[in-house]
Amino acid sequence: MNKYKAKKEQLERRKRRVRAKVFGTAERPRLNVRRTNAHIYAQVIDDADGKTICSASTIDPAFKATGKIGSNKEAAELVGKLVAERALEKGVTTVTFDRGGHLYHGRVKALADGARAAGLKF
Repeated sequence: MNKYKAKKEQLERRKRRVRAKVFGTAERPRLNVRRTNAHIYAQVIDDADGKTICSASTIDPAFKATGKIGSNKEAAELVGKLVAERALEKGVTTVTFDRGGHLYHGRVKALADGARAAGLKF
């Protein structure tokens, strides 16, 4: 088997395992993280209604205005702060963290730390 295909299948397996346990409600939505080699994305999702409450990413105009690149820990922390600020504006104070099958390490951890520093509780 192709090693890239095998890595993708392993990520999907971990993602399914995490999603079986994590569910976002209206009172406590899910903070989802999607990571690529070049960018990082975060969404606050209410799974009961199937709606995205707010989102932020390294391709967002608010992030681009800072002049940073999107593939390092500083950028991930800034995206975490952006999504937390937007969630707080919508009235969301507590979330459940969905790491999306990625290890809680590096950029994923930096995003979570940024969101906590901006006021989200999880």
